[in-house]
Amino acid sequence: MEALAHVQEPRKTPTIQDVARFAKVSTATVSRALSAPGKVSEATRARVSEAVRVTGYTLNQTARSLRQRSAKAILVALPDIRNPFFSSILDAIEREAALRGYGVLVINLYFGRQTVGRLQDFLLSNRADGLLLLDGSIEVAQLQSLRDQAAMVPVVIACEEIPKSGFHTVLTDNIEAAERATRHLIDLGHTRIGHLLGPEQNIVARERHSGFARALDKVGLEVRPEWCLRGNFEMETGYAAAARFLSLPERPTAFFAANDESAIGFLSGLRQHGIICPRDISVIGFDDLGVTPHIDPPLTTMRQPREMLGRMAAEALIDMIEGSANREKPLRIVLRSELVVRESTGRPPSVERADAPALP
Repeated sequence: MEALAHVQEPRKTPTIQDVARFAKVSTATVSRALSAPGKVSEATRARVSEAVRVTGYTLNQTARSLRQRSAKAILVALPDIRNPFFSSILDAIEREAALRGYGVLVINLYFGRQTVGRLQDFLLSNRADGLLLLDGSIEVAQLQSLRDQAAMVPVVIACEEIPKSGFHTVLTDNIEAAERATRHLIDLGHTRIGHLLGPEQNIVARERHSGFARALDKVGLEVRPEWCLRGNFEMETGYAAAARFLSLPERPTAFFAANDESAIGFLSGLRQHGIICPRDISVIGFDDLGVTPHIDPPLTTMRQPREMLGRMAAEALIDMIEGSANREKPLRIVLRSELVVRESTGRPPSVERADAPALP
């Protein structure tokens, strides 16, 4: 038994992150220095080489070669696995992958922001053959670093576009759908329309605000900044926005919320203060989450074809992995959302029942 006390714990296998920390460079730079040394300076190569020697890191030769064997799995990276919006997308991805003989690995990017390093760990260790990215917040330069790997990992972006990234993309028509959502309120006779915004840095939120503004502009209505209430796609901020709405000296009669979660929170906050929808205010959301037909009142919303989006994104990625799709020419698929009218939208209160401006 005493001999067991002298047994040392197995040493942790060094990773590319260990090398990067020692060399004081990014993991992308380490990868370039190892797989394409001509792309980095001599000084950087020397630092990386010394870091490799000291840490004992060994480059995975399978990942370094052009995928000599397949993992038969795809990696799906999303910004927040807690968000119910992604559930049906993930289900469709998994079903399509299973039909093609592939497994699915899911990585949650919400906690911590060493995003590309985490993705590289999966892809360069041959645990996945390609990446399906459901997060548009990653910088183009970081994402492009994945292309610098010798393996040239196939990448498809879905849900949130990353402009000028050069990757295959599958998404829905956020600007056009937001315009149609706002026009629905205009068609009902509303002329005082507010917007519950999404996160300012999020491209989807910006696109939906753009569609909202375009609909108003087409009928000669102005975007009132004080009627654009900040949010972040969560119920809590929608609930908090209700208090800001109540403080307005002049209130809108209708609101377009950037997503369903914030719309649900907003309705709950209004109800706490005796404001009844749609008697006192109309609210329309975006996404058509599974709960929206069952809240009080059932929420009018824009239904994204999430199942189709997930299936087509997985299909595009696996086609690239198997060589039946062109990797060089970026594919861009835009799916159309559907207006689903329920009980949360109606005519404005009696004082606002004047006819809406004529649509072009």
